[in-house]
Order: sequence, then structure tokens, then C-alpha cells
Amino acid sequence: MSTTVGIVDYGMGNHASVEHTLRDLGFRVRISADAAVLNETDVLLLPGVGAFPSAMKALHERGLVSYLQEKARSQSKIIGICLGMQLLASASYEHRYTTGLDLIPGDVMPLPDAKWHIGWNTIECVKTSPLLQASDGHPFYFNHSYVYRGPDEYQIGIARNPQPITAIIRRGNVIGLQFHPEKSQAAGKELLRNIITGLIHA
Repeated sequence: MSTTVGIVDYGMGNHASVEHTLRDLGFRVRISADAAVLNETDVLLLPGVGAFPSAMKALHERGLVSYLQEKARSQSKIIGICLGMQLLASASYEHRYTTGLDLIPGDVMPLPDAKWHIGWNTIECVKTSPLLQASDGHPFYFNHSYVYRGPDEYQIGIARNPQPITAIIRRGNVIGLQFHPEKSQAAGKELLRNIITGLIHA
């Protein structure tokens, strides 16, 4: 039976492109904010485009904050992409201080000099992980002006702009990608496949 990925629908996110990529990779996809539907999936994926405070408000309104926290406690597999990765953190200072899901300790801070990190960039693996084999030397697409700052133990991949920027974080079965694998051509698709299958067989 093929793996089913549950895209968490909280009203903000690039669902269509993520769904298309996942289906291209042979995964089944469910898009829902309903816990009963999401519970029938193998991996939860938290997409996101927009502002952190609005995203957390939307998650609270749908009862998804406590749901995702409980799923993480029960060792469920969770992937966050771009804003979805930032939501995994303890808090953000985007516009104002806002608490996050707190699945991976750390805060989301503005990039220096209010700069955006937009475009293609390679990733350096700072911790060995079989999940990241497809990332070696390939460029991935970034588009963000805030970045995760947290304990080194959770940072497994960085990009440079030119200063180091956290690109991949992981705590147990929860992993976050600051870039967009669904917009990163063949390398992005292969990396997403590796991460999902690696989490399933962990």
C-alpha cells in the first residue's frame, strides 16, 4: 500500500504545487483540517506562505495547534515547508511576538538588515543524515525574510546568504525545510521523496 501524506489545511499554503509534487512521486494525498481525516495518513505536511501570526491564528481557530502537538508527542511524522517549518519553532518575532507550535525549540527572527533570501542556493549538511543524500551539491529555491535560530543540535542543514542560514531542522520525527522542495525541480522532488520514505522507515 502506498504512503499517504496528509497536507494540513489551515487556509494558508501552496497546497496545489505541493500536492502535485507528492502525487508525481507516487504518494497518495489528503488535504484537510479534520483530525479524523489526518489521522488516516502516514505523514503530516505543514505547508505555508504568509505571515507567522496569521498562520498561528488560523491553526488555533481550527483546533490544529493542540492536535499537532499531540501528534508530535506520539512520534507521528511531521514535515514543515517554508512558513510551515517556522511554525514548528517555539516563537516568532515577525511583526510581533507570537508563540509557535514549539515542536522544535528555537525562535524565528528577521534576517539581518531586513533582507530577503530569494532564489537558488545550495545546502551544506552539518549533520550526517541519510534523509539528505539528495541535497548534496544541488540548488534549492528559497523565498523568506525570517529564519530559525535555535540550538545547534536541531540544525542539520544550512545555506549561506552569505552568512549561515538554517535550511533544515529536525527533532525526532519532526523535520522542517526552509526552502521549497516542490519548486526545486528534480533535486527537490528527490529530497522530498527521501525524507518521507526515510521517516516512514525510521
